[in-house]
Amino acid sequence: MCIRVMESDCRIPMSCLRPRILALHALFWGLVSLRVFGAALLSDEKTAVAVTKAMTAPCWQLEEFVVAKECSVCEGLQLKTIPACSQTGFIEKINCTKSNRDEYKSCRSTKMEEHLFWKFEGTMLALTVVFAIIVVIRQRSLDRQASDKVRRQIESI
Repeated sequence: MCIRVMESDCRIPMSCLRPRILALHALFWGLVSLRVFGAALLSDEKTAVAVTKAMTAPCWQLEEFVVAKECSVCEGLQLKTIPACSQTGFIEKINCTKSNRDEYKSCRSTKMEEHLFWKFEGTMLALTVVFAIIVVIRQRSLDRQASDKVRRQIESI
């Protein structure tokens, strides 16, 4: 921000005009625009895929269903024979009401959710401790530098 200084002080610094920085800016904005335009192109493809997917979708995505067997861990043979087991390792048996078909649906166990929650909490606690230590070390370093600067200024008098 410029406040009543020379006009040349308000311009873009020369360090920002280095070829490496300009190339990085061009790369960044190129990737951003590619992502935006790519998303627009993909949305057209997704609508076509959604129409074909509706024809092959499982019954529980298209109609009402009743849970016949609660969420449970997949056993050895189920892991190989039921595709829904490979997603989370847990399945529930459901009965679709209109078509009266029995199918398996992947589900998330409360035990698994609790395990993931505590894993996340532990990670956040560890990161908090690490960054608190880094802040204390940095603050001590800055305090030492300020103290040395004041000491040198006093000694020079």
